[in-house]
Amino acid sequence: MNRSLKANMTPNPPSTMALRAFLAVAAEGSTLRAGEKLHLTQSAVSKQIQALEQLLDVSLFERTQRGLKLTEAGELYRPYAESALEQLVRGRRRLEERKNRRKPIRLHMLAIVGERWLIERFPLFNAAHPEIDIQFTNYVSETEAEEPDLDIRHGVGPWPGRVCTPLFGQKILLVAAPAFLDSMGGLNAPTDVQKMSYLQHFQMPAYWAEFTEAHGMRGALPAHTMRYGYQSVVIRAAISRLGVALVPACFVREELASGALVNPLGLGFESALRFWLTVPDETGQRAEVATFADWIRSEAALFSTE
Repeated sequence: MNRSLKANMTPNPPSTMALRAFLAVAAEGSTLRAGEKLHLTQSAVSKQIQALEQLLDVSLFERTQRGLKLTEAGELYRPYAESALEQLVRGRRRLEERKNRRKPIRLHMLAIVGERWLIERFPLFNAAHPEIDIQFTNYVSETEAEEPDLDIRHGVGPWPGRVCTPLFGQKILLVAAPAFLDSMGGLNAPTDVQKMSYLQHFQMPAYWAEFTEAHGMRGALPAHTMRYGYQSVVIRAAISRLGVALVPACFVREELASGALVNPLGLGFESALRFWLTVPDETGQRAEVATFADWIRSEAALFSTE
């Protein structure tokens, strides 16, 4: 074989038995005692050492009056043999841990639900059920193969093939910063909203149509519409005096209490849309999923009455 080609070939690694035999002889100084330690015959241990020396092309032991002693090459190789066996043990332990680990529960939700409701309450569930692993996401890509175990959606509902529970978010309020309303000459009638900029969540475009229908303004349009990808950004934009917004009342309680936002003339409506907890029919049979779903429903009931 061409010498350069042979030099580039990866040599076969030693067997784990050969490494164990090598380390046992190094520790005991005797193939007999090493065999007793490994439950092998003395001859079997000697053969393992010979095979390892042949593979490495070095002598690992030298015979002395006190038994077998590591050569300089053996001393050099010893920590690598120990490390190799230790890594194999660690790898097996990790696999056993993975096999015994319970599958996490995946919850998909709109960002506003986590920001304004769930995350601040979740430590209560985590403390009561530390054995249940919950993974949160507010985005699932088009290539995501694994369906979430629970999904908090916004819409009319229910959805086929899912167990659906309405949660909250049906009461919608018109809100704005007091300074913005003052700059626009105030809002003295529902129709005044037409001269103002409207801050819209792009996933909730039906709010404007529902608002105008509820207040006898069918077909009315705002002076300008600015669309945002997150409800929390819509709320922040309203606080920053960029326009008026239609948002679920449950998500702006603090801003209304502090005066950062106001609800002029008490304008609002009951939307046909709301937030729902949805669970695929077959996934709902898992005990951990049922426990978490029940907790979400009970916390949502409390949130609705706060």
